[in-house]
Amino acid sequence: MWELIEELQIEIMVIFFAMMPIVELRGAIPLGISLGLSPLHSTILSIIGNIIIVPFLLKLLQPIMKYFEKTVVFSNTIGWVKRRSMKKANIIKKYSLIGLFIFVAIPVPTTGVWTGSIIASILKLDFKKALLSISLGIITAGAIVATISYQVFSLF
Repeated sequence: MWELIEELQIEIMVIFFAMMPIVELRGAIPLGISLGLSPLHSTILSIIGNIIIVPFLLKLLQPIMKYFEKTVVFSNTIGWVKRRSMKKANIIKKYSLIGLFIFVAIPVPTTGVWTGSIIASILKLDFKKALLSISLGIITAGAIVATISYQVFSLF
C-alpha cells in the first residue's frame, strides 16, 4: 500500500514539475527517471503535465497581462516579460504555427510552453491551432529530452 502511495506521489511531482515555468518537461523527465520511473513513464507523465497547462495559458495570459500592465507595481515586470518573449518570437512571426511548433519543440531554456504561449497570446494566434501546434511541440520536445535523458542515465 505504501509503495503505491509513494509511486503516486512521484507521479504527481513529475506532472507538477512539468507544469512549472522554466522547468517544464525538460526538467520533469530527468526528475522522474532519477526518482525511479522508467524513461517512458516519466516522459508520458511530463508530456501530460506540460500539455495540461497550455489551454489555461492561451486563454488567461492575455487578460492577466493586460490587467497587471495597468498596475503601478507590475507594469514594468509585465513589459519586461513581453519584450523578452518577443525577442525570441522571430521564428514564430516568420513561420506562424509551424514556427510555434519549432519554438516549443526545441528543448533549450526559455523556448518552452510558457514563452510560446505568451508569444501566441501577444500575436493573437487562433486558440485551437496554437493549442495543437504547442501540443505537437511538447510531444517532440518530450521525445528529444527522453532520448537524451535515457542516454545520460544509462551511463550510470
